Amino acid sequence: MDEFLSEKEQIEQIRDWWRENGWYLIGGLALGALILFGWNRFNSYEDAQGEAASELFVELRQAIEDDAPGDARSLLAQLRESYPGSPYTDQAGLVVAVIRMDAGQMSGAGDELRYVMEETSDPELSLIARLRLARVLAQQEEYDEALATLDVDAGGFSGRYNEVLGDIHVELGDLVSARAAYTAALITEESNLVDRNLVQMKLEELSSLNAATTEEVTQ
Repeated sequence: MDEFLSEKEQIEQIRDWWRENGWYLIGGLALGALILFGWNRFNSYEDAQGEAASELFVELRQAIEDDAPGDARSLLAQLRESYPGSPYTDQAGLVVAVIRMDAGQMSGAGDELRYVMEETSDPELSLIARLRLARVLAQQEEYDEALATLDVDAGGFSGRYNEVLGDIHVELGDLVSARAAYTAALITEESNLVDRNLVQMKLEELSSLNAATTEEVTQ
């Protein structure tokens, strides 16, 4: 503002500016307050949702400790219906899959793992569910489907994936592929998640299996 204007002229200019721009300023402040209010409400809602999901998850774990698998499955259904995007729902699916495996309900366990694998928003958790699903399929002797399930970019879990691939190839009698998979599990950069001693033992057992097979052929 021109410093040589009279005080009256300066006041008049301020009034003119306010008449032209005041509503924009008020609108901007109101919008900012509305956004802040909405963000706080959203955070409060998220906190409440997380707390409710957490309480159901605790109930589910208690049902398992009380040897009430039916109640656990019912609570899992509630979590999936009411809180489908919650990490507690994903974890509950993995837990229920374990108890169904322990009960010999392999198909049911596979269904639970497949649900987590496909529905979770956590890529790493999806890979964990996929790996466990492959193990379940292998136990059901669904080897082709198990191999197809593992045919993805496993990222940091590639060591574990290769180990399971090796186990499946052993069951199929493909010792060459099994050896390649076990070796890959040991040399991959992501081998820190692998029990290296166990994988090494599996490699040594392959040599024994190969020798036994060769002896049978020559007899």
